[in-house]
Amino acid sequence: MSTETVTPPEARRASHLLTDHDVYLLREGTHGRLHDRLGAHQCVEGGVAGTHFAVWAPNAAQVSVIGDFNHWQPGHALRPREDSCGVWEGFVPGLGRGGCYKYHIVPRDGGPGLEKADPFALLAEVPPKTASVVWDLDYEWQDGHWMANRARPNALDAPMSIYEVHLGSWRRVPEDGNRSLSYREMAEPLAQHVRWLGFTHVELLPVMEHPFFGSWGYQVTGYFAPSSRYGTPQDLMFLIDTLHRHGIGVILDWVPSHFPTDAHGLAQFDGTHLFEHADPRQGFHPEWSSSIFNYGRHEVRAFLLSNALFWLERYHADALRVDAVASMLYLDYGRTEGEWIPNAHGGHENLDAVSFLRSLNEAVYRDHPDTQTMAEESTAWPMVSRPTWLGGLGFGMKWNMGWMHDTLDYFSLDSIYRQYHHDRITFSIWYAFHENFVLPLSHDEVVHGKGSLIRKMPGDNWQKFANLRLLLGYMWAHPGKKLLFMGGEFGQWSEWNHDSSLEWHLMQYPEHFGMARWVGDLNAFYLQTPALYDQDFGNAGFEWIDCHDAPASVISFLRRGRDGSVVLVVCNATPVARQDYRVGVPQGGMWAERLNSDAPAYGGSGQGNLGRVEASPLPYHGRPHSLTLTLPPLGALFLQPEDAGHL
Repeated sequence: MSTETVTPPEARRASHLLTDHDVYLLREGTHGRLHDRLGAHQCVEGGVAGTHFAVWAPNAAQVSVIGDFNHWQPGHALRPREDSCGVWEGFVPGLGRGGCYKYHIVPRDGGPGLEKADPFALLAEVPPKTASVVWDLDYEWQDGHWMANRARPNALDAPMSIYEVHLGSWRRVPEDGNRSLSYREMAEPLAQHVRWLGFTHVELLPVMEHPFFGSWGYQVTGYFAPSSRYGTPQDLMFLIDTLHRHGIGVILDWVPSHFPTDAHGLAQFDGTHLFEHADPRQGFHPEWSSSIFNYGRHEVRAFLLSNALFWLERYHADALRVDAVASMLYLDYGRTEGEWIPNAHGGHENLDAVSFLRSLNEAVYRDHPDTQTMAEESTAWPMVSRPTWLGGLGFGMKWNMGWMHDTLDYFSLDSIYRQYHHDRITFSIWYAFHENFVLPLSHDEVVHGKGSLIRKMPGDNWQKFANLRLLLGYMWAHPGKKLLFMGGEFGQWSEWNHDSSLEWHLMQYPEHFGMARWVGDLNAFYLQTPALYDQDFGNAGFEWIDCHDAPASVISFLRRGRDGSVVLVVCNATPVARQDYRVGVPQGGMWAERLNSDAPAYGGSGQGNLGRVEASPLPYHGRPHSLTLTLPPLGALFLQPEDAGHL
């Protein structure tokens, strides 16, 4: 059992005092534990229990703590530190766990007082209320086995298939006002569903507190507070704990790229542009109407660095998926000429953001080498997932947005036109090993009128399901880790709606249950087959057999493992079954048909190779042997030599 240390209140005072060394690290921008010093910490002073407060507001003339304990009047003034680091601190006697509070800040340059939530609050009131709540993170973790061994499932050469989840709409309770499940209510059902499907990790859309539910968590006001819509910090810990005890990793979406301008949030925190740039050409995001962090300010870097390490350390997260990295890297992102300021060299690269991202990744892998960072980066910025000592940004992985766009474009075409766009399904291999890629079919692809995955597929209902099974089969065979947004696993018809539950009732229908079974069998085979994952990020793990059969819309390739294992994958992207289709292979003997997306169990027509086929000594495709196969319509085949798939 892994137990988080529970510190009695009387011993907490000294541990939360800001020291001279803390001030030095804060000013340097390298402090990674600011949450242990700033914010609200319950303690005992002079034999009196209460809460110690500390907040960074260097341009304030006066800072007070207000709350329900003093009728929201600025009667509990904080004092500035004498070292002029901009931190105000003080003690409120009698205030304990559950007390609501804000900071009342009087700007130095005049103007009305501001009421701000605590940037380091551990909990916030349930929106639309906006106050911070005095809380603690005491919790007895039960995931000791996972934490001691998680380096293996989180490794780059491990199988990783990710189930992406929006907490508020995964499952709802219609008989109780259509409310969302709480963290605790969701824990066991989500773990069971993910285990049944065979996914290795769950990725949660941002759990950090956000005022607007429709932002899906991407407009954060409480960077250290999980959303109180679903419960307390301990309730989220229970959810993560439960997933870990079921052998499932947890990835958290993290948003250091921008923050909303809500009055109680970080924007103009002390009456000045403290966390954001003052010039809107640098500090305001025109597409999202939000503020952009000033990555050149050391205290802001320390705030973000501390926040990233906080979720990995205190909530046992296994990885951070960093949102909108491209918007951080480019000064002209979403802007036209004249709306942005070039860097010192006249370029459009945000040098401060580059420096911050490198230092962030160095700190994460230094302090938590058994975790990962993943970049959602949509451009051709080089070496995103390469070490900083090689000149890279230092991320462990990067989302492959090019693969996603090309693949969905290809599969949205009627099969008769696919032969003219064959390169969309083959081009990704040309750059597949330039980065450590995750293949994402994420929430962004099933919203805003884009339609669900199943509705993107052409043809009648049978063809739609066959196409989606083929798409997922191709995805699981392609080099790179896998990510699928909830609902895609059973072919949900409706576009994702954050105000509604997934369409779980569809699982009673054979074609939808068959789709989920196909995903489960894909994951099961993937997990037991090193050839499909342990060389994901090197070209030794992939070998084309034939990428040129555009007239038939067929591709065939080999995946190879470090242990010598091999998997043959053949995909037929037309609704025409192809008899006697010859494919060159590297060895003779019997080849077993391990998976066939056209099997009746998945809703297919049952065409295939009766479970096995013998290779003949007829050279083909430059190889000494060949198989004569029946390719099912809109089908994906996975075959292996019967001698355990080794060559």
